[in-house]
Amino acid sequence: MRLQSIIGIITTLSLASVGLAGCTTQQAQSNSDTPENSPIAQTQEATPTPQPQEGKPDVPYLPTPNEVVEAMLELAKVNSNDVLYDLGSGDGRIPITAAQKFGTRATGVEIDPYLVEKSRANAQQAGVADRVKFLQQDLFKTDLSDATVVTLYLLPHINLKLRPTLLRLKPGTRIVSHAFNMGDWKPDREIQVQAPGSTRPYTLYYWVVPRSIPRELQ
Repeated sequence: MRLQSIIGIITTLSLASVGLAGCTTQQAQSNSDTPENSPIAQTQEATPTPQPQEGKPDVPYLPTPNEVVEAMLELAKVNSNDVLYDLGSGDGRIPITAAQKFGTRATGVEIDPYLVEKSRANAQQAGVADRVKFLQQDLFKTDLSDATVVTLYLLPHINLKLRPTLLRLKPGTRIVSHAFNMGDWKPDREIQVQAPGSTRPYTLYYWVVPRSIPRELQ
């Protein structure tokens, strides 16, 4: 009887241990299934929400060679009395060169925030930050009413879309485009520029805004 009693006690304790272990396992599984403790839930919470781009350029960034920059400014005959706007200003080299070499007050218009910050740093380094500013905005929404010179290196369809705005600027405003013309608005001058290391010449177009818009361009 005593042996049977001992065996009964051991069996009871073993069953109780198994039951306790089972409860503990179920509790652990229950906790692991809770969304707050789930590794998947934590990963989802930690994933940042994608932010919209601040500005998408219509034109890819291709820097104009420095020799071509200087030729554009010389073609426009810029001077210290001018107000220059560079549309799609990239790293700021045209406005900065205009301020450095000719004392021009210049504004660069660029939609890419990285290039705008780079341009401002370049202007600071060149010592012309007091004469040059850079705007991060759409060039089609830019007020050009005080411009006396406008420079651009865009694309053919962008030039054509911009043409009506340029034709409405003050008569006598000078415009220089690198590589692309304005369709039916024939340039006053067209020149070729050779840059070191290049196997082809660069074409520059020059216009002066007329007193009245020609009928074929209205």
